[in-house]
Amino acid sequence: MRFMIIVKSCAAFEAEVTPEAPEELMAEMAAYHEELARAGVLLDGSGLHPSRTGWRIQYDAAGQRVVDGPFAEAKELIAGYTLIQVRSREEAMEWSRRFPNPAGKGQEAVIELRQLIELDEFPPSEALEQMKAIDSLGKA
Repeated sequence: MRFMIIVKSCAAFEAEVTPEAPEELMAEMAAYHEELARAGVLLDGSGLHPSRTGWRIQYDAAGQRVVDGPFAEAKELIAGYTLIQVRSREEAMEWSRRFPNPAGKGQEAVIELRQLIELDEFPPSEALEQMKAIDSLGKA
């Protein structure tokens, strides 16, 4: 089971000109990710630049259009993620409870955990077999 620990953004993260975090927080994050790696459950993890450096592709009946950031409602944005692979939902919960406060001790912050949809969850189809073949190429 793969889960994504999503670090929700906030106004302070969106205002950053360059990535910065207090040394104590960086040390906590490094120790946490090192522990995940030693346990063999860490797949990936990274912070994201503020939304002003990104864009969205919006789709509607007329087609698609590009919308440049920044985007409103910082609390609805993602500031970073950690991708883990565990044996159960309970194990994912255990790891998520140990995640350091991404805004620093005593600050308001939110992380969200979401399970990834695995290809085997979809009903069989030709397109699914094509997706599985592509997936296996990435793991080769």
